[in-house]
Amino acid sequence: MISPTPASHSQKALLSERINKLAHALSDGVYEREDTIKLCLLAALSGESVFLLGPPGIAKSLIAKRLIQAFDNSSYFEYLMTRFSTPEEVFGPLSIQELKDNGRYVRLTDGYLPTSQIVFLDEIWKAGPAILNTLLTVVNEKTFKNGSDIERVPMRLLISASNELPDEDSGLDALYDRMLVRVFINRIQNKENFKSMLTVGTTQEAKIPEGLAITDEEYHKWQSELDKLELSDSVFEKLFQLKSMLEGKDELSDNNVAAHHSDSDSYVSDRRWKKAVRLLKASAFFNGRSSINPLDLLLLQDCLWNSPESRDKVRSIVREFALNHAFDQQEVEHQISMCREELEDIQLELESKYSVVLSQDAPSGLLKKHVQQYDISNASSYQVGTTKGLVKLVLLQSNMSVSESDKGDSRWVYLPKNDLSKVIKEGGGEVYGYVNQNTNICRLTFDVDAENHLVIKDIANRGVLLAVADKEGLDEVLFQEWSNKADEAMGQLQSADFHLRKVRSDFHGALPHSFIDNELPRTMEGGLQELLSKLEATKVECEKTVFRVKHLNEFFA
Repeated sequence: MISPTPASHSQKALLSERINKLAHALSDGVYEREDTIKLCLLAALSGESVFLLGPPGIAKSLIAKRLIQAFDNSSYFEYLMTRFSTPEEVFGPLSIQELKDNGRYVRLTDGYLPTSQIVFLDEIWKAGPAILNTLLTVVNEKTFKNGSDIERVPMRLLISASNELPDEDSGLDALYDRMLVRVFINRIQNKENFKSMLTVGTTQEAKIPEGLAITDEEYHKWQSELDKLELSDSVFEKLFQLKSMLEGKDELSDNNVAAHHSDSDSYVSDRRWKKAVRLLKASAFFNGRSSINPLDLLLLQDCLWNSPESRDKVRSIVREFALNHAFDQQEVEHQISMCREELEDIQLELESKYSVVLSQDAPSGLLKKHVQQYDISNASSYQVGTTKGLVKLVLLQSNMSVSESDKGDSRWVYLPKNDLSKVIKEGGGEVYGYVNQNTNICRLTFDVDAENHLVIKDIANRGVLLAVADKEGLDEVLFQEWSNKADEAMGQLQSADFHLRKVRSDFHGALPHSFIDNELPRTMEGGLQELLSKLEATKVECEKTVFRVKHLNEFFA
């Protein structure tokens, strides 16, 4: 037997486009139910069941009837449950002829649930145990025990609906657990949509363009291909991270884990997780991909809740996961922060070691003001042009230049030793000197900050810490240590840059998504763009700091 050739990229893209067009056709004229129809279509394509929660009269049955048209020559069964409903009304009447001739209890199932592909059961929890227990086997095994025969049930989609949840002590947890996709449907909210619903109305049937409806052959072929998709290790880690967030493992102690898991409002069974993964595979496959993307995990917000209260909690946690974890946003943020902290540590050590801290003599005698002091007797002597006897002050912080005539980051200044002594003594002042290697003299402004450091003002009037270049020079051991740390910090930033570009590529590779509302991906895109801007700004800032650190030996020379 020849195995089918794997679909090419173009074939996958065409399939994605086709399913997207089909979803739009099914949703046409159904106001504010587009996302629900897309989810129901995805559930049908993955063989899972849907539960619609909402008040009466909000087009729940219309959604089911629209879904019939997704499949070519499909059969449909619909029933409104009451506490008086009997199994015969759902699974078919007993064959009197078979009972007379052969003494067998066999149901005539044609036209009933066991032979239908799309099934809609309204007010499902009102049905009696005889119906619900049989339905449990049908949903779980896709089989129906008809007399002594086991018949395959061709059901592709079960949509159940109710305006209430099953009672806690009703014993219906097992059936409810098998309804993977859970959607809360409200009344129409938008004013224009409400007006259109009143004036234009909605037809029961959608107009499906030729070639969009799914044939039996295609459906079964796709089911076998779905089974071949694998859950990659990286996506599993994301899935498990979301699971941990939902279970609140970070806040739970060993003593109350069991109590937490027994809480039916937030409990998610292993079976439901397994069914959810199949839904994620279907999402990837029908979006034209061969693997699950972290963006697909957002679909779980409609799979993992049990009540309206837990729905709000699940959606909130999934949103947090989407914005901070799905594409390693928090990890990249941490890498950026680590780089900043590493360079800040170097900067603090540099300032602590070399910044000029003035000591202060108290006023005495006729002196009415404090006199600042700092020993510059060991300062090296420099010459700029023909001017000799200059002292070199190294700027320890990035700046916007200390002179209007010398734009850019100022690295050091030269000024006469006597002028520096005067500035120190008076706690600031203006003197003339030279900036970097510029031989043109310019005016420099000095001050003392709140911690008694001597600072030079840049053109934005910000104080920049200074160090005196003396005969001892820069500590070579410290310089090498700082230089190595700076390299490590930039390596961390380059890793963050590569990491962010990769996850952004992964994110954009999953767009547009056929089954997820655009609002959350748009917000995620904004967050990733903001993170990229922060990374770029940090890179510019850190490159300046690293350059300064790596060239300190030249600055102090």
